Amino acid sequence: MGIVAGLDSSSESTRIVVCDADTGAVIRQGYAPHPAEKGHEIDPQAWLMSLGEAAGNGLLEGVQAIGVSAQQQGMLPLDADGALVRPALVGNDKRAQSAAADLIDALGGRAAWTQAVGAVPHAAQPLTKLRWLARNEPANAVRVAEVLQPHDWLVWQLLGRPARRTTDRGGASGTGYWSAATGAYRPDLVELALGHQVRLPEVLGPSGTAGFTPEGLLISAGTGETMAAAFGLGVGAGDAVVSLGASGSVFGIHHEALADSNGTITSFADATGMHLPVVHTSNAVRVLRGTAEMLGTDLTGLSELALKSTPGSYGLVLLPYLEGERTPHLPHTAGSLHGLRRESMKPEHLARAAFEGMLCGLADALDVLRGRGVEVRRVFLLGAAAELGAVQAAAPGLFGAQVVVPQPADYAGLGAARQAAWALGAAHGTLAPHEPPRWPAAASQVFEPGEDLPVGQAVRQQYIAVREESYAGAFLSSQ
Repeated sequence: MGIVAGLDSSSESTRIVVCDADTGAVIRQGYAPHPAEKGHEIDPQAWLMSLGEAAGNGLLEGVQAIGVSAQQQGMLPLDADGALVRPALVGNDKRAQSAAADLIDALGGRAAWTQAVGAVPHAAQPLTKLRWLARNEPANAVRVAEVLQPHDWLVWQLLGRPARRTTDRGGASGTGYWSAATGAYRPDLVELALGHQVRLPEVLGPSGTAGFTPEGLLISAGTGETMAAAFGLGVGAGDAVVSLGASGSVFGIHHEALADSNGTITSFADATGMHLPVVHTSNAVRVLRGTAEMLGTDLTGLSELALKSTPGSYGLVLLPYLEGERTPHLPHTAGSLHGLRRESMKPEHLARAAFEGMLCGLADALDVLRGRGVEVRRVFLLGAAAELGAVQAAAPGLFGAQVVVPQPADYAGLGAARQAAWALGAAHGTLAPHEPPRWPAAASQVFEPGEDLPVGQAVRQQYIAVREESYAGAFLSSQ
């Protein structure tokens, strides 16, 4: 069918992958860092400069369609002429935490927000940034006539800044003023935050076309990085993705949006027409790094130590709540180590307890999704820590599922390219609007629970018993 490109503009760089539209084979790639800027306020022209550099040397020659993935939950306020009112607000800008609390109270609490849009306001959302702007920069707030997110703005720029502005379901579901359940904006929530109505971009379907560049290239709807990465990985119903950063996130693919009165589940839309319920944990790899520092080693050394121990860590159980915890909702607690006996007081057992505690905390998040009917047959593990031997040895038994560790690749860029191929095929009538191109699954290592499943589940029950003894009912209140 042709050649397509996926453009991923992350918080630090632009990556471009050029692929065969039929097979998904990567033909060439480009990369450029963003000009260095500190803080949470960015001139988005820096993204265009990086894009131009990444696309140099004829990288896009022969390309017929481009998909755009970008960092999520940034907020670009535009005036009535389409000019930026102020620099873009991006990242988890903690200045907006009090604004989030204000908004929660203004609508009547967490349950009211999850019913309205499937998410409780938090500092990163565009909605909360609008509230912060109204409180702290009222002169700028009054000038705001339109709000875009980073991928919306980049698509608009590629198209030559047309009158039509667009977004997609995935990006819209992270704003705080669009509901994945109803597929509609809540303009009243924008007014609640900012004090007046604004223009919001048209929400395109998964195979939709945003428009054509002056050179005739088709530009697809685009989406947020999480949704693009899921599409690039090829995950579907029955799959969950566990992302191992300093903190953790767990999401599944589901046929409907999940309303959750506690706000433990954030109900996003994905890039295919399905739904993407997400549960966050405050602690993941920071648990491993902290333990490694305590034992005078690094993550690789910690993994090697842990593999010298045995499942259950000689009775040691680490509750990994080093930064408080979101799942279960224990924001003011601390981590704790249980089961110390003379025979368990060895570095290898503490190392093993750190891995088991981190993974059991993520298994708690998986159980929140399972408890709401999300099927989990296999779990994709993302992040550098997924390569550690101790993670790969323990995760299948603790998660009770096949574990897949994809080889490192730019999955957000691949997802954006796959979306471009879908939009191109739908426009030419070679693909159905509801049927994405069938690209091969990501190359991966696969780990089965096998005969170790009963042992892993016994370790998990040991962890649950300690958690319930320490924080009775906390996990149940998060479901």
